[in-house]
Amino acid sequence: MLAENIFPPIPSEIIMPFAGFVAARGQLTLIGVVLAGAIGSLAGALFWYGVGRWIGRDRLKAFCARHGRWLTLGAAEVDRASAWFARRGWAAVFVGRLVPGVRTLISVPAGVAGMPLVPFLVTTALGTLLWTGLLAGAGYVLAERYREVGGWIEPAGNAVFVLALGAYGYRVVTFGKRSRRKR
Repeated sequence: MLAENIFPPIPSEIIMPFAGFVAARGQLTLIGVVLAGAIGSLAGALFWYGVGRWIGRDRLKAFCARHGRWLTLGAAEVDRASAWFARRGWAAVFVGRLVPGVRTLISVPAGVAGMPLVPFLVTTALGTLLWTGLLAGAGYVLAERYREVGGWIEPAGNAVFVLALGAYGYRVVTFGKRSRRKR
């Protein structure tokens, strides 16, 4: 799960159900699987949170001023996003932990926005425990049929990824047009 958070193409949707399956066979305990998955995921989230803190808002704004189209963010949007994150960051982090593709990335804006470490850790831990628990539990309950979990979770994750990629493409193509229309 640490590797899944640092290198997002590794899917927790396959790792955790398989670990639950192994627990159902008696080779591991379900509680141990969920805790190990959550701890690994939390460690990976801390890595990206640290990257976000290192980048910081000022450095990100300067980068956006030069290359904003590719991030689909302008410097003013960084300020608006930071203000939004200051108000709703805990909810964004918690919900983000449950959404494929967002799970890893939500740590970066939390760090950039300067979300305090303790609320970040608490919301990350809660969301991660829920996610790893659901996946490992599904593998445990399905036991020999654990492959079916990937059969219904993986397409949902792929759909979210495709939608996010489409939204990103749209934002890249239309970047700057909205602000020019307002003038």
